[in-house]
Amino acid sequence: MTTSIIVRRFDDADLQTINQYTLLDEQAIYTSVPSLIVETFQSDKCNQPFVICSEGQVVGWFALYTDRSGNIYTDNEKAILLKSLSIDVRHQKKGYALEALRILPALVKEQYKDKDEIILTVHDTNMSAIHLYKKAGFTYENEDYDGEYGIEMIFHHRL
Repeated sequence: MTTSIIVRRFDDADLQTINQYTLLDEQAIYTSVPSLIVETFQSDKCNQPFVICSEGQVVGWFALYTDRSGNIYTDNEKAILLKSLSIDVRHQKKGYALEALRILPALVKEQYKDKDEIILTVHDTNMSAIHLYKKAGFTYENEDYDGEYGIEMIFHHRL
């Protein structure tokens, strides 16, 4: 299955991996590429980029949005929003996303002590992601958001 992974905050040394990062076109419609995650972070410090590493190599990215005012999916002021999780196409099907999602609650508890829930959204047509999030312990509570690109299902993971 997988080797052990490390999930850590993005640092400038990770910039070199951005140009080599690849997603299939059908996956790119559901998520932001790493260059956009970093660009957003540079203009909004509440959008915290993270990398998923295996054997010293960046295999995936995501962001945690920490500002309550930017989390339109919940009234819970102690929720943190998981955004733009992706695994480079060359490293998919190795369990990295699931392992990262299983590590995530402990990481949030450690680094964001005021948070008590992780929220994420997923397009209702993205069946592989829906299955992944459920397998990782996220729950869908029949809440949807009518997003710019269609219906987004809201998933919760209480800490």
